[in-house]
Amino acid sequence: MAIKVLIVDDSALIRELLKQIFASDREFVVVGVAPDAYVARELIIAEAPDVITLDVEMPRMDGLTFLEKLMKARPTPVVMVSSLTAEGADATLRALELGAVDFVTKPAIGIRDGMLAYAEELKEKVRAAASSHVRRLKPHGSPVTASKPYPLLGTEKLIAIGASTGGTEAIKEVLLGLPANSPAVVITQHMPAGFTRSYAERLNRLTLLTVAEAQDGQRLLPGHAYIAPGDYHFEITRSGADYVARLHQQEPVNRHRPAVDLLFESVAQWAGANAVAALLTGMGKDGAVGLKQIRDAGGYTIAQDEASCVVFGMPREAIAIGGAIATVPLEEIAANLLHELKSRGAGNRV
Repeated sequence: MAIKVLIVDDSALIRELLKQIFASDREFVVVGVAPDAYVARELIIAEAPDVITLDVEMPRMDGLTFLEKLMKARPTPVVMVSSLTAEGADATLRALELGAVDFVTKPAIGIRDGMLAYAEELKEKVRAAASSHVRRLKPHGSPVTASKPYPLLGTEKLIAIGASTGGTEAIKEVLLGLPANSPAVVITQHMPAGFTRSYAERLNRLTLLTVAEAQDGQRLLPGHAYIAPGDYHFEITRSGADYVARLHQQEPVNRHRPAVDLLFESVAQWAGANAVAALLTGMGKDGAVGLKQIRDAGGYTIAQDEASCVVFGMPREAIAIGGAIATVPLEEIAANLLHELKSRGAGNRV
C-alpha cells in the first residue's frame, strides 16, 4: 500500500517540486497539494493522508498554528519543511514540540546532485513518519520537576545520549530530569548545521543544566550538557584527569554527521565503566554498535522502549545485538541513569 502524502506549502514552485519527488517513486502517492491551512483542512478530511509535509510560513494561518490545531483534533504524522535561518530553526523546534515527527530544510533549487540527495532524505523521513507513533497534543500541564541535587560523585562520571527522529523532545525530557550538579552529559542528535545552536539555547533555558554546542578541545564539566554541532562529529578523549571534546568533519558514519556511534565508541574507550548511556528514539541503526561497546567496557546502557519512541529503529537495533542492559520508558530514563550513577559510587579513573 502506497504512503498517501499531502503537501502543504504556499510556494507553487515548492509544491510542484515535492510533488515530482514523490511521483517518481511508487512507494508514495500524492493525494493533494494545498497552498494554505484552510485548503489543507478540507483535503485531510477528504483524503486521510498518511503523512503531511508542512511549511511554516503560510498566508491566513501559519504552519505552527495549523499544526497545533491538527495535533489536538486529528493527530497525523507531519514532516516540516523549514527555512535554513535562525528564525526557521526556532519555528522548527517549536513544531517538534507540538508533535511534528521530523523536518527537512527547504530544497536548494537547481543543484542537481544536491536535489537527488534531498529527494532521498525527504522520502526517507516521510517513510519513517508513516510508521511513527503520533500522539494527540495535550494541554499544557505542570512543568517537569528536575531531580534534586545529589552528592557529586567525581568528574570521572559521564552521561552519553544519542537520538534521531523524535529525539529533540526525548532528549529534553531526559535533561529535565537531571540535577544541576549532574555529571557532564554528551549528546549526539541527528540535526543539520544551523539548528543545533538554537536547540542548545532552547534546552539551556528550560533545564537546570548549562547546555551548549560542544567546542573542539573544551573540558567537559559537571552540570553541563554538550550537543554535537550540526555537520560535525563529536567524540570525547582525555587530557590528564579531564574529559575533553573533539570535533571533526571526517566522512559520515551510518550516513550521518554527527554520528552517535562515533560518540559512543569514544565514550566506551575513554570513560568505560564510569559511563552511563541512553539510546533514544530514531530511525536506522546509528548508535547500536556504540552502545554495545559501552556495555562491553563496563558501562551501563539503556534503550528507550518501543511504546514511548516516535520511531523505534535505533533502540530496536541496540536491543537486538545485546547493547542495552535495560529497556526503559522515556519518562523513567533520567531517574534510571541517576540511580545507576549513585549505585556505582565515586567511580574509577581510566
